[in-house]
Order: sequence, then structure tokens, then C-alpha cells
Amino acid sequence: MPETAAKLEAPGALFLAEIRGQPQALLGLLEHEAAYARVAATALERGPTTVRMVGHGSSDNAASYGVYAFGLLPRWTALRDSITLTVHYNSGPDLSGSTVIGLSQSGQTPDVIEYVSRARRAGAFTIALTNDVSSDLAAEAEEVLPLAAGPELSIAATKTYLNQVAALGLLAAHTAGQGRVFAANLRLTADLLEGIIPQLEQQIRIVALPFASTGRMFVIGRGTEFATAREIALKLLETCRIAAEPLTATALAHGPVAALDPLFPVWTIASDDEMLPAVVDAAARVRNADATLVATGNAAEALEGAAYVLPVPKPPSSLLAPLLSVVPGQLFAWALAQARGLDPDHPAGLSKVTLAR
Repeated sequence: MPETAAKLEAPGALFLAEIRGQPQALLGLLEHEAAYARVAATALERGPTTVRMVGHGSSDNAASYGVYAFGLLPRWTALRDSITLTVHYNSGPDLSGSTVIGLSQSGQTPDVIEYVSRARRAGAFTIALTNDVSSDLAAEAEEVLPLAAGPELSIAATKTYLNQVAALGLLAAHTAGQGRVFAANLRLTADLLEGIIPQLEQQIRIVALPFASTGRMFVIGRGTEFATAREIALKLLETCRIAAEPLTATALAHGPVAALDPLFPVWTIASDDEMLPAVVDAAARVRNADATLVATGNAAEALEGAAYVLPVPKPPSSLLAPLLSVVPGQLFAWALAQARGLDPDHPAGLSKVTLAR
């Protein structure tokens, strides 16, 4: 058997290869910048400045980022909408004045397709954001934007999630007339990502081992980094069987802090932006409870008393920070799954395309 094939059959090899492939995936997305500029121009012409995003799993986590990208750049109202109200209860809001974005790696998720179909019939401007531009979702939407992440063979999404975040930022930037600057900064961020992955791989192998018996964890972020917290928590749930719960930094003080003890670690994402004081305060609460604090993000060093510090570089724009800060969490899930004797490429009970409604 060829050596490369043998390596790819090792548990977690696909997951790791796709984490390593994320810088190239971002560059692949940028090859389609003209399409994003064109769709943004159409959205401006159509006039609806309420953005409704729908998706499941990692796609829904990326939509959490989209709320901030559209809110901070064109200053549009953006939300993760309820599929259930519109599709299953048939009692959703009037979608005629909205831009609707359906997010799906495969483009085959039934209720996302149905939501987009109903929204289009109601007069919404509908956009499919998918890796498969010939999918059913793409056929239902008025416009299709390629994620261009390339084939994703590991069940747990990595590069698709990263490209969804970048794609939503790129679309929002073009609607705000800042697309070229955002694209240039995105290219620089891909270079930063390429440089940090090998170093993080080595650090994470050591950091993960003490957590091999961990059964629960909080993952904390705020603002744009709450999407990161949600995505890292999902990766820990699906690949490591850890009951990981994402929280905003402020939500920790409203009840969850009572659960903390020395056996309850907290993964914390700190970026150098307006949300940093709240994250610093949350970290102090973690320390006061004698819980293990893991500090990540481009402002990780600001969290005093962390047992583990996994910093990432500061990108040229704070809106691009989540593209870097999610990577330590992805690698942690990869290494921790192996430490627990699990295969992160094939989580129990999951398949690549989820067809259940």
C-alpha cells in the first residue's frame, strides 16, 4: 500500500488534512470574488436590507458570524431565522422584504431547501451558499455563490465552515462598498493561517493529553467570536463526545458559573476588539472557581492565570479574527479525539449529508 494512502487511513488523517487545507480553501473562495460583488450589487438594487440566514450545524454557526458581518459592514439587520416556524408550523414572518441566504455544504438539506423555496415564492431575494453549485438548494435559489472549499471527506466540517464565514464576510463587505479591501485582507489572513497551523499542531498534541478524561466543558466567546465558540463546541461534541456548551462571555455570569469546579475546564476565545473586557471578566470568574482556563485568540495573553495559552496572530481586520481563532479548537478536537481512542473522521451516528428533517 502506498505510504500516502496508509497515512490517510489513520484515524483523524482526513480531519487533519482538511484543517491543513483551509488556507488554500480561502484562496479558492477568492477566485469567485466577482460573483460575490455581482450578487451584492443585485441585493442593493433589490432593496431588502433584512438578511435571514438558515442552516444547520456548522452552517448555522457560520450564520452567527454573518449577523455581525452584515450588522457591522452595511449595517443591515441580520438574523439566524427559524426554519421550524416557516417550514413546519407554516407560521413564519413575511419574507418578501428580505435577503435570504441558505447555507449548506452539500446543498441537500431538505428543510433549508424548502425554506429558500418558500422565501423565493414570497418575493425574497434568495441566495444559496453551497459547495455544490448544481445541488437542489442551488436550483431553488435565485442566485448561487460557490464556497469553493473543495471536497470535504471528513464528516466533521472544517474548511467548509471557514469558507462559509469568509463568504458571508465577503458578501457583506461588497454590499458595504468595501469588498476589495476585505478580499485583500482575506488573502493576508490566509497567509497567516498557513504559517500558524504547523506550530499549533505541535502545541495541541501536548495540550490535549491532560483533557483525555474530560466529560464536559464550556466554550466562551463574544461578538464575532461567539460563532467560533459555537463551532468549537460542536467539534468537541461530535468528535470527542464531550458535553461542550458554547456561551457568550456575559452569559457565564448568569447561572452557568455555578457549575464550575476544578474538573470543569473552560475554553476561552479572546480577540483584541470591543468585546475583550467582557472576556477578561469571564476569565476571572473561571479562575475564581478554580476551573482550568484555556486561553486562545489573538488576545489570549490578556487572560491572566490561564493554564494553557494558544495565541493566534492578529489579522488585518478584526472581522477576520474568527478565521484564525477557530483553528486551535479544530486541532484540539482532532488531538483530543485521538487521546480518547476515537476517530474524528467518523463520529458515531453521523454522516456527511444530513437528510433528516
